Amino acid sequence: MPGINLTRDEARERAQLITVDSYEVDLDLTRGSEVFGSTTTVKFGAKPGSSTFIDAITAAVHSVTLNGRTLDPGAVSDGVRIQLPGLAEQNELTVVADAPYMNTGEGLHRFVDPVDNEVYLYTQFEVPDSRRMFAVFEQPDLKATFTFTVTAPSHWDVVSNSPTPVPVETSRDPDGGARSVWAFAPTPRLSSYVTALIAGPYQSVRSEVTSSDGRVVPLGVFARKSLMQYLDAQNIFELTRQGFAFFEAQFGCPYPFEKYDQLFVPEFNAGAMENAGAVTILEGYVFRSKVTEAQVERRAITVLHELAHMWFGDLVTMRWWNDLWLNESFAEYMSHLAAVENTSFTGAWTTFASVEKSWAYKQDQLPTTHPIFAEIKDLQDVEVNFDGITYAKGASVLRQLVAWVGPEQFMAGVREYFAKHSWQNTELQDLMVELEKASGRDLDSWGRQWLETAGVNTLAPELDVDADGTIRTFNIVQTAVPEWPTLRPHRLAVGFYNLDGAGKLQRVHREELDVDGERTEVPALAGLQRPDLVLVNDDDLAYAKVRLDPASLATATGHLRDFAGSLPRTLVWNSAWDAARDGEAPARGYVELVLANVAAETDSSVILVQLRQLATTLNFYVAEEYREATAVAAADRLWELASDVPGGSDAQLQFVKAFALHARTDAELSAVAGLLDGTVELSGLTVDQDLRWELVASLVAGGRMGQDGIDAELAKDNTASGQNAAALAKAAIPTPEAKAAAWDSIVVKGELSNALQGSAVAGFMRVLDRTLLEPYAEKYFEAVPGIVESRTHALAQQIVVGLYPALLTTQETVDRTDGFIAALPPASAALRRMMLENRDGVARALRARDTDAAAGPDAAGARR
Repeated sequence: MPGINLTRDEARERAQLITVDSYEVDLDLTRGSEVFGSTTTVKFGAKPGSSTFIDAITAAVHSVTLNGRTLDPGAVSDGVRIQLPGLAEQNELTVVADAPYMNTGEGLHRFVDPVDNEVYLYTQFEVPDSRRMFAVFEQPDLKATFTFTVTAPSHWDVVSNSPTPVPVETSRDPDGGARSVWAFAPTPRLSSYVTALIAGPYQSVRSEVTSSDGRVVPLGVFARKSLMQYLDAQNIFELTRQGFAFFEAQFGCPYPFEKYDQLFVPEFNAGAMENAGAVTILEGYVFRSKVTEAQVERRAITVLHELAHMWFGDLVTMRWWNDLWLNESFAEYMSHLAAVENTSFTGAWTTFASVEKSWAYKQDQLPTTHPIFAEIKDLQDVEVNFDGITYAKGASVLRQLVAWVGPEQFMAGVREYFAKHSWQNTELQDLMVELEKASGRDLDSWGRQWLETAGVNTLAPELDVDADGTIRTFNIVQTAVPEWPTLRPHRLAVGFYNLDGAGKLQRVHREELDVDGERTEVPALAGLQRPDLVLVNDDDLAYAKVRLDPASLATATGHLRDFAGSLPRTLVWNSAWDAARDGEAPARGYVELVLANVAAETDSSVILVQLRQLATTLNFYVAEEYREATAVAAADRLWELASDVPGGSDAQLQFVKAFALHARTDAELSAVAGLLDGTVELSGLTVDQDLRWELVASLVAGGRMGQDGIDAELAKDNTASGQNAAALAKAAIPTPEAKAAAWDSIVVKGELSNALQGSAVAGFMRVLDRTLLEPYAEKYFEAVPGIVESRTHALAQQIVVGLYPALLTTQETVDRTDGFIAALPPASAALRRMMLENRDGVARALRARDTDAAAGPDAAGARR
């Protein structure tokens, strides 16, 4: 659509022409299910005689009035932008329009609860979607105040950035329903992407927190009526209070808004969104069934992440989207720090190493990797940059920066940054200046090497040991890949570990130092006895892949379960995964390492990641001639583990879910069926509704249940969660007819909401017989350009990534992808990037399979 992709040059030019004072936005949410009324009045200054445009994605524009002059909507509006010619020094613009409700998780999303048929609305504006609700200069550096007035059904609750006013009842709607008007007070100066509207018969729990400046800040936690019985509001309030206390102390700045609401909303595309004072959160974090401890921890990190954004992102906001990484990385780093230092989630750095860093390392080895400080030329660039570099590598490097300048110095610089730039827009250099002043470190060179180059370094120890085991010399060797040859400075620790009398690997020495260049000598370690295991990057301060020397590798693989601490064990897990994924070690060896040691793992997030990586290995990295037998054996082992671990434990739940995912033989599927119908029991295991759906999906994919069984289960659970689970199961039916119907629903008709489409995509790709996918490989390449052209970014990305024929792991798939990429026009940068990443997954899998095949039948013993 012309004009939908705002460029940085356009934004820069517009920011030089205008300054925005205020918006008054009047919304009518009582006009049916397709559109809502949107009237926007904007007051702004401009260079007299200049022209510009305002963004407004509309269903219809009824009138445009600029400084009392009526403009022809047909002449100035194209449904995306409204041209504004002949500006004065001070301007007032009024746009009267109809805007469309969305079902994509973008703009103003509309959802109907199947339980009670109530309508629920919420907004999601990041990156460029406030323009889907009202006319706006859609760029982060044009801050303004926002005054929202909303007409809605009287029984609704309406929430925005300002405190919710008392509604005033007005005339009834055409169907006779009571209507009320909510007139919100103006907000502080905000970027439009952090404004918000959440409306519907949401229910809430209320509390409060006392800010560091003595203000009593109202707190609210909201959810749909049908989920309130599951809402653990007191846990959310506790985390919020802990976050308030920690962040206000660290930042030296009171919470900047009048109230703090957290709203769990349906069909949300991300984890949460940092709308100022009105955070929206994925309602999957309202747990209606037993979940893993990893999910509970992830919710806590999410709550703290969004709260950190109230300062870093909302109070002080990036000038343009090239600093998105800093916005997200800062919140990610601070959320983990707060969790460790001021909540019960004291193992969050282990989770960070296991979850976030593994994501970062994966992203940083793709052909599309980019510097943390990326060049963002337009909105398409930023939409595909919500990735492992922006979040996970950025946060990892930020943690390295803290180690480099010192924790106290880092926070001193941050406090000065907030003091100088509150309610303004900034760039990276504004923060770096304050950190340099606080630490005395010159960060120019550091910034160039870490922020302006891509790729991940590898660090390995190099020891010279004499006959009695005394270390003569100890060096750390740093390498880089040819594509990204930068060797970077690292602040890290080297840990020495020995087996104690109880058979536990205990750290006996730690040496912290700066590493730089190809080889760094560590003279402080000379003269010490060689330990059983040397761990470079102990405590995980640095961002780098780590390799173990042969003796340490032997100790680690033989005693992985014997580490006394979870973090060093996780670093060894990561090293083993890197080696398998990089094709340096046979995949079946990694499978055996996981199955032999995961039951001894104490950290829920580490178990989650290892089981996820086990699935990837079984699906993609095990050589084709060994894949089926290895998958069957792995499922059998997972069933044994589920039976052997303590009943009712977190590990048992995770092993049962993993078993259901991999079950394929008659015996395995009979065990799944037995769990579902109650004829098979595992001590302590509760087969609740969400677990039932996972068992149903397993049976459907295995050919043991059809549509009648899915319908019967949905009749017991006709909720939003149940409908999503049923959509997955339906698309997983292993018949050509079912796959054709799913393809037609997802690709051809394209009428599913974001949540239902995501479920259907997952079900379509869930196959034991991969020949079911073969007819769709070429159809995929034929359909993708039209999908990207006609659908919003969120829905298109689900299809481009989710339906890519990666399970047809052949050179033919790589070659067809190469041909597709070569034919793309220059304007298709976002699609090119997604396809390059798709291709890399298959190419990497083929390399890993070659390594696994070369190891022969006994590869599984390689890492025992």
